[in-house]
Amino acid sequence: MTNFTRRGLMAASAAVAAIPAAAEAKPKTPPVAPWTPDATTLAAMIRNREISTVEAVEAAIRRAETLQPTLNFIVNSDFDRALDAAKKGGQTGPFAGVPYLVKDLDDWAGLPTRSGSQGNMLNPPAKTTDPYVQAAVNSGFIVIGKSASPEFGYLPTTEPLALGPTRNPWNVGHSTGGSSGGAAAAVAAGVVPLAHASDGGGSIRIPAANCGLFGFKPSRGRLAGNLGLKVVDLSVNHAETHSVRDSAALFAATERADSNAPYRPIGFVSKATRKKLRIGVLTTGGTGRRPDAEVQAGLDSTVKLLQSLGHRVSETQWPLDSARFGQDFLTLWSAGAAMDVAAMSKALGRAADTRMAEPFSLGMAELIAKAPEGAVEAAIGRLAEASAAYDGWFAQYDVIVSPVLAKPPVPLGYVSGDVPFAVLSERLTDYVGYTPLQNVAGAPAMSVPLHWTADGLPVGIQFAAKAGADGLLFQLAYQLEAAQPWAGRKPPVSAG
Repeated sequence: MTNFTRRGLMAASAAVAAIPAAAEAKPKTPPVAPWTPDATTLAAMIRNREISTVEAVEAAIRRAETLQPTLNFIVNSDFDRALDAAKKGGQTGPFAGVPYLVKDLDDWAGLPTRSGSQGNMLNPPAKTTDPYVQAAVNSGFIVIGKSASPEFGYLPTTEPLALGPTRNPWNVGHSTGGSSGGAAAAVAAGVVPLAHASDGGGSIRIPAANCGLFGFKPSRGRLAGNLGLKVVDLSVNHAETHSVRDSAALFAATERADSNAPYRPIGFVSKATRKKLRIGVLTTGGTGRRPDAEVQAGLDSTVKLLQSLGHRVSETQWPLDSARFGQDFLTLWSAGAAMDVAAMSKALGRAADTRMAEPFSLGMAELIAKAPEGAVEAAIGRLAEASAAYDGWFAQYDVIVSPVLAKPPVPLGYVSGDVPFAVLSERLTDYVGYTPLQNVAGAPAMSVPLHWTADGLPVGIQFAAKAGADGLLFQLAYQLEAAQPWAGRKPPVSAG
């Protein structure tokens, strides 16, 4: 079997990239006044001494303490160290003094990494910090704690059985998405203006879609700590943000500039596109079915918006067998789970069971145990072919637009880890069919908050491009943000 682990999928240890000078550029003000300051605004307020770093951090801690009982977005606080860092001062970079959360799949020295699993509840504090997290902190952030994730990041909802569900600020009975659901809930509710997130199959885009945020998944190899360039290197790190400019500035601050980087740095992208793009509209999900009516309505209105902006929009179809792709992706995902469960069993000295791991994680491990010899390698081979087919798509198009998810934010429990394995697998195949292909292809994609349902739930729309075309997506995002602003929308559960 190919030698890879979930940990390997999440981050590769590497030297931290230098922060490009372009990251210091001052982005333009968003087109409408937001209900809560974005990170760029807060950093400017600190820099201009309108508010002190201590005041900014203290305010974030108060907001966290107030909203945590309702939303359950933070799994481990670091308030004392954050206040000490704020009082000491000396932070530099474009986000100097801005409070920040680290996702609990990645190491932050001094706090344990539990990955949402009961089997990790007694983990000791991490001794080192993951390279991407360190690069982000080098841009000036002050970490106030660790945000919630599902067990090992495997599910598109943040409902770890060990720690309880994270609740959506737009409706607390619904999912935030996953696996960066704790980050998305905290940002959407205004606790912090920006939070660390990672994406191995949609885990930045899905929470952004469910929580009314901008969620950008970078190309493979673009940012610090992301050295793997193979099909199995699914996961990349970045953030959940309110504004496009925050995402673009952090992208520039953490962008790789070393000699082995697969792409030239693009620096800080600050302007909307002026090009008339060829945009393909993908409607059907991985199962060949159309999305729910509210999601379809969001996609239809987005198509009209794109046409009004002068883009050439036409229908497109999957460039591959989407059903086969979904099966192969589940096999690869399950192989990672099998290795996590095996490591847990070794540490316990006995087979892991539902006292230590969730039924879905155990079910994925069992799927691999029963798979014929060579099944994982065969799936990886077909995924490499899928990646090539994805690349070929962009001979015809500059961008592909689609839903992020087949449904608006689902009720808590719909895709949680204790749903029977066969039922949950079927639900996931239908619900999450739009996002994993970009992870396999190593391509950039973003969820843009362009629609809300009749009952007030956000619906994100996905835009994807060929590998390396991150700058094009940022330029399109600025155009969409100006044409249909979302900054003024405020969830019912919020700090403001």
